[in-house]
Amino acid sequence: MATVGTSVVASKVIGIQVEPFAATALRHLLALPVLVLLCWLFQPSWPRPSRRDALILLLQAASGSVGYTVLLIAGTSMASAADAGVVAGTLPAMAALFAILILGERPGLLALVGIALTTAGVLLLSMGGGSEHSVPLPHRSLGIALVAAAVACEVVFILGQRRLLTPIEPLAMATLMSLGGLLLSLPAAGIVWAMGWSQVAVDTKSMWAALAAIAWYAWVPTVIGFWLWYAGARRATATQAAASTAWLPLVAVTGAAAALGESLTASQLTALALVLAGVLVGSITWPKREQSRSQPN
Repeated sequence: MATVGTSVVASKVIGIQVEPFAATALRHLLALPVLVLLCWLFQPSWPRPSRRDALILLLQAASGSVGYTVLLIAGTSMASAADAGVVAGTLPAMAALFAILILGERPGLLALVGIALTTAGVLLLSMGGGSEHSVPLPHRSLGIALVAAAVACEVVFILGQRRLLTPIEPLAMATLMSLGGLLLSLPAAGIVWAMGWSQVAVDTKSMWAALAAIAWYAWVPTVIGFWLWYAGARRATATQAAASTAWLPLVAVTGAAAALGESLTASQLTALALVLAGVLVGSITWPKREQSRSQPN
């Protein structure tokens, strides 16, 4: 989650110069050879998924590997990286909300409180603080909405992971998601380029910074982050995994201030506090309930 937090800062740098679909394709193009090399070194077992699982894997690649990246880059080009970091921190609450609405799960009281706190944080962020920024952000509300849509794509990815019947090793899963992301984003990038929809003004110095940010996104959040997340998710309880997501907004917001020089507004800090409180409250589970969840079906 800490590595994913740096992707928010990288996306802000990328969005200034590179079209989102092209950046997504380049991200996976750089990550995939490293993942293939790691697979050659560690020799993970490769699954033979059913048609159902193959469709889920395709949906995961479309949502988590492509949709999340494209929407995050587009969103951070309109809003600040600190804004995006706070919204990205709503991931566990949005996952819980989707599980309630789509999967019909019955939430506990603390889960509902967590959802309410994170929702309040995002509402505060979107309704206030726009005039407090040193640099005017005329499309800030749209940018926040795009980042929220990116989080929704990541939630689809997470829920899809829970529906897979075939067990897939972490390194193999990361490689499949990167391969799927490359195959899905390349045609979209080609269409955008052919239609002339990319209207990014090229500046040599900023372009090199954007390419460096894409390389960071490829090798740190994608290769290392994917691998760590899948490996940790197999060993951690649901509560521990949910609580660990608090690192995402913390790293993103502090990185926005340290690396990009963004000044944090009072509304951003208050929204961050609400989101973090929502994450921590929503991740609290009574020991008895946690034990029942950890029992095999």
